[in-house]
Order: sequence, then structure tokens, then C-alpha cells
Amino acid sequence: MRFRNLLLILAAVVLIAAALQAQTAPAKPADVKPANVAGDWEVTTQGTPQGDMTADATIVQENDKIKFTMTGPGGFAMEGEGTVKGQELEWTVTIGTPQGEFVLTYKGKLDGETITGEVQAGDFGSFPFVAKKKK
Repeated sequence: MRFRNLLLILAAVVLIAAALQAQTAPAKPADVKPANVAGDWEVTTQGTPQGDMTADATIVQENDKIKFTMTGPGGFAMEGEGTVKGQELEWTVTIGTPQGEFVLTYKGKLDGETITGEVQAGDFGSFPFVAKKKK
């Protein structure tokens, strides 16, 4: 009888501990609200073979999905799509060239009104970028 009572008490303690842990558990990544990154940005890609390159960009956001448009060198528009998870952003831009498609993958983190990160430029490697929100 004592053993059974001890088992019941231990089971109750485990259930209470599990309930308390569930209440204080940190948010899961899926529960993290995406940062608001919608608006106009000035994006500077640093250290490219042509030097630092600055362009104007617009991000349109719906929940955790973004659409990215940037006017590239020569005035052509580059468009892409991506996601926002908390303060982390990622988007991809595909550019058609005479040699085939060229993919740019941006990964960055929002801090206030600045996004910093890297852009993977196909076989050319990766370059740091900084985007500052326009006022």
C-alpha cells in the first residue's frame, strides 16, 4: 500500500512538473512572430568585383512571406520571394542572363531599421550586404 501511494505521489509530481514546464517553455520557431520588414530600403552589397554596389529595394510583406524588388545596375528590375522568421530574413532573386539563370540568395537579420547579412552570388561566392530602411 505504501509503495502504491509513493507511485501515485511520484506520478503527480511528474505531471505537475510537465505542466509547469509547458507554461514556461520558450516559444517554438513556428510561434515566433515575423518582424515587420515591409517598406523601401537602400541595399549596399559590399566587396563585389565591381566594388560596393548600392540599389533601391522594396519589400512587400504578408505575414511571414515577402516579395522583394530591387532596381539593379543598368536599371533592370530584380524580383524575388522569401520568408521572415522572427528577425531572420531569407529571399532569392533569379536573374535571366544570356548564359542562363543566375541566382542570388540573401540571408540577413533585422536590427532596428537595418538588415545585415550575406548574399550568395552563385559561383562568384558570397558578399556582405547592409540594407537601411528609407524614411
